[in-house]
Amino acid sequence: MDRSMRAAAGSLALYTAEQVQEFDRKAIAAGTPGFELMHRAGAAAFACLQQRWPQHSPIDIFCGGGNNGGDGYIVAALAAQSGMAVRCWAFSETSRGDANIARELACDSGVSVQLWDGQSPASGAVVVDALLGTGFSGPLRGLYKRAIEVINAADCPVLAIDAPSGMNCDTGMHEGLAIRASLTLSFIAWKQGLFTGLASQHCGELRLDGLGIEPRIFEHTEPSAWRTDVDAELRQWGRRPVAAHKGMYGHVLVAGGDYGTAGAVVLAASAAARCGAGLVSCVTRPEHVAPLLSQRPEVMVYPGADAQAWAGALERASVLAVGPGLGQQVWGKALLDDCLQAQSPLLLDADALNILAANSASFDEQCAQQPDRIRVMTPHPGEAARLLKCSVAEVQADRFGSCKALAQRYRAVVLLKGAGTVISEGATCWVNEGGNPGMASGGMGDVLSGMIAALLAQHLDAVTACRLAAALHCRAADRAAQHGERGLLAMDLVGQLRGVMNGH
Repeated sequence: MDRSMRAAAGSLALYTAEQVQEFDRKAIAAGTPGFELMHRAGAAAFACLQQRWPQHSPIDIFCGGGNNGGDGYIVAALAAQSGMAVRCWAFSETSRGDANIARELACDSGVSVQLWDGQSPASGAVVVDALLGTGFSGPLRGLYKRAIEVINAADCPVLAIDAPSGMNCDTGMHEGLAIRASLTLSFIAWKQGLFTGLASQHCGELRLDGLGIEPRIFEHTEPSAWRTDVDAELRQWGRRPVAAHKGMYGHVLVAGGDYGTAGAVVLAASAAARCGAGLVSCVTRPEHVAPLLSQRPEVMVYPGADAQAWAGALERASVLAVGPGLGQQVWGKALLDDCLQAQSPLLLDADALNILAANSASFDEQCAQQPDRIRVMTPHPGEAARLLKCSVAEVQADRFGSCKALAQRYRAVVLLKGAGTVISEGATCWVNEGGNPGMASGGMGDVLSGMIAALLAQHLDAVTACRLAAALHCRAADRAAQHGERGLLAMDLVGQLRGVMNGH
């Protein structure tokens, strides 16, 4: 991705832990001593601690044996020099390299560094987690495991230095245990794993300090993923022309709503309409036509049993969204097959994905016949696992890799749902932020499908449509949850879409 494309994307760069470690090495090779970088990190952490928790005392600092522990020793030294009460717990008899210099500085500043032997943080303390760095992966063992259990059990705020100990900074996952931080101060550049998976449960508030590293250090290194700046996207999209008409903004056709699941197509069609599609149609069971029209009179509704009406609707549509409430019976499979054989951009969700997972050969044939067709797939981790023929745990263990694999395997832009939604066209990944636990209720994915389809109909490319829809979906949910997360319904999001789409 060249610089102009990056600017147009309105996104922020993310990197793997290995890439960030390489930036650190390059900065040292360019003339900034390693201890200077460590001191800057510790000073930034101490300033963050003073700003966020100015009244708490003492400070309990847990320092591992590596450079992350060295950052903690700098915090200890600065706190002691400021006259603050400090307890510093070490997890090794000695430290390595620059971390040992930092340890000696702490001791020279009057800090009593003691080997940790199960002590809990003091009542009213702020805990500084400087146990493990960003390069950590795998299960926790020994004293580190015990310490994290003790810290998590204490009723104390926690500042995590660079990353919560135990978290894998590439995947956003951990193997059973990680620090639950109130605030995480990361350094040099954002790590991709801090924005997906379980990270939101462990990082708390996220802040970044670049440690004064020169921009040239980052040159010639392609980010591993990107964040989306939704406001920049909306500004770039701009306003509609005064002479606009509905034909300029596409025709979305939503196909689905088998018996018992008519609500799914109501939600998807409603979201498509609220997100600005010029026309919205729906093909569903005959029994659902009247109820759907009573809910959403702006939508044109056709009975799926009427082959002529269905064929006409399919021909007129500029974007097809198939899957919401589709079911996996003969009726749903027939609708999906017709959509696969059409030419329009295609969004596949829910049972459409489950049908494909069970019979991917026919999908491969369609892809071969239509190599340039726009396809979007929006699986949750369970659907993704079925499509990849693996376990949900394997999908979640590497959400970035899983999303790329799906995009490459099915020749589609893939939006992998979940906390920290990941989007990929097979080469690059984007990660979405925002949202809240109230979104754990039925119909949220149907709303997202309708949103993406509407943006495709308005001529956004598939990646941009997915990124913008995911971000606005979360923004709508956050606004709808202002009165509480419990009881948040998918239709509550639809009520917010007009505002968030227009930047209000």
